[in-house]
Amino acid sequence: MKRAAVPSILVAVVLLAVGVIAEAQQPAKVPRIGYLVISSLSGSESRAEAFRQGLRELGYVEGKNIVIEWRSADGKRERGPTLAEELVRLKVDVIVTGGSGATRPAKEATKTIPIVMAQDGDPVGNGYVASLAHPGGNITGLSSFSAELHGKRLELLKEIVSKLTRAAVLGTSTEPGDTQGLKDTELAAGALGVKLQYIDVLSAKDIEIAFRAAVTGKADGILVSIGGPILNSHGTQIRDLAAKNRLPAIYGRSNDAEAGGLTSYSANSDDLFRRAATYVDKILKGAKPADLPVEQPIKFEFIINLKAAKQIGLTIPQSVLFRADKVIK
Repeated sequence: MKRAAVPSILVAVVLLAVGVIAEAQQPAKVPRIGYLVISSLSGSESRAEAFRQGLRELGYVEGKNIVIEWRSADGKRERGPTLAEELVRLKVDVIVTGGSGATRPAKEATKTIPIVMAQDGDPVGNGYVASLAHPGGNITGLSSFSAELHGKRLELLKEIVSKLTRAAVLGTSTEPGDTQGLKDTELAAGALGVKLQYIDVLSAKDIEIAFRAAVTGKADGILVSIGGPILNSHGTQIRDLAAKNRLPAIYGRSNDAEAGGLTSYSANSDDLFRRAATYVDKILKGAKPADLPVEQPIKFEFIINLKAAKQIGLTIPQSVLFRADKVIK
């Protein structure tokens, strides 16, 4: 007795159902994010946690639906290229960088993997993007620069040191953005009646020379607000020399005040790292870095370290203390 032929349409339906079930059983691809910083992870834990928080707010939970490859150079800038290349070999979906020292090696390691800057003082001047509005390549993210920062730092230093009539400015003329930063400071100095003494720090050996020049020039205070790898990587020496020479100093990075410097005024780094998560989310959903404008800071942070003030015999006016976002006692 012949078996009844199975209708071809039924076979097609069964095969389709099997295919759908098999596809449903395939595990969804878990995005892999590379996170690269030059500083130690322990020293920048609040920023790393802010980034995690930003991801959680968008529905990403580390270890569940997203993987983060944490890489730190532990303050050794020369390790940056090796770590960036390692992340590229892992074929991460996005690389998040915690500053120019990490962005540059990441840029050199890949032209295809999207890179999100959590913060950068001058993305255009550093050659990372064509413009803030139209990045144009595989890099986008957040800038920590705002034109008002330089003038505001001098204004705050003047309020802290009422007798301030001369201020030394430490900068590195070869760094992109240094010239514009100095111009912004000069504009504020004119309005405040403060004479500036610009001191060019081109190498580590220039740091002690710079402080001797500031003392010789009878500076009443010092601005260490124009960044770059030389000034940023020798923060301890700069803070020690400021204390030794009893020079009130204001810094352009919050971690300088937290580590013993007198005061700082800067973009809120934690907020920048939290907002970096929104770029990661957009890129994972198909957006191209070239089409995502670079955002500027919207939150700023004024920190005063009273231990440092006591060390140089300086009394901070109460009116200034009330305005600080954080006072270290």
